[in-house]
Amino acid sequence: MADESELPVRAAGLEPDPATDVVLDAKGLRALAHPLRVRLVGLLRTHGPSTATRLARDLGVGSGVTSYHLRQLADAGFVAEDGERGNARERWWRAAHEATWLRDKSLYDAEPEAAAAFRGSVAGVHALHTQVALGRAPSMPRPWRDVLETSDWLLRLTPGETAELSAELRAVLARYRRFAPGAEGDAPADAEQVTVVLHVLPDPAATDGPAGKPGRT
Repeated sequence: MADESELPVRAAGLEPDPATDVVLDAKGLRALAHPLRVRLVGLLRTHGPSTATRLARDLGVGSGVTSYHLRQLADAGFVAEDGERGNARERWWRAAHEATWLRDKSLYDAEPEAAAAFRGSVAGVHALHTQVALGRAPSMPRPWRDVLETSDWLLRLTPGETAELSAELRAVLARYRRFAPGAEGDAPADAEQVTVVLHVLPDPAATDGPAGKPGRT
């Protein structure tokens, strides 16, 4: 495990970090093919260790539901019990990793349903985060309201150019300070948590029909 003091200043990686990140295999992909599990892992990574009861309150579900899914996530290695906080009456859980990577593209064919469910769950979390953040925008300090960004750009690219674009965008993000729970003191006083969501998606209408050409009737 990397030294905790190094985490806030380590750039967002262009490649998975074996010390902090997990690369999904088929088992892991199936374990995360549920929207609630994706949200549970996200909450633990962002806000630190918690209990099933507190997580249930944050998610608006029953504690029995969160307990079940936390156990499933623990079996798959995504969360672990926090022995420093837990006791005989209440179990605390922590995230086992900082980031999840889906690098094996063959899983899209080998586990199509799980891959679709996982990606759909991630997209749902992104949409929820956007809605909540924009809903709170009127009460944000003016400097933060002024830098909110919700843009989309329509380009015409080949698959190779699209891969190149994604790599360039990740390289830009790598120049900035990576978020680490509990390490706020190592950042400037006016720094806050910022979520950057990157979607590089072909237009569905443009990928229908033979040879990727738009379908025509």
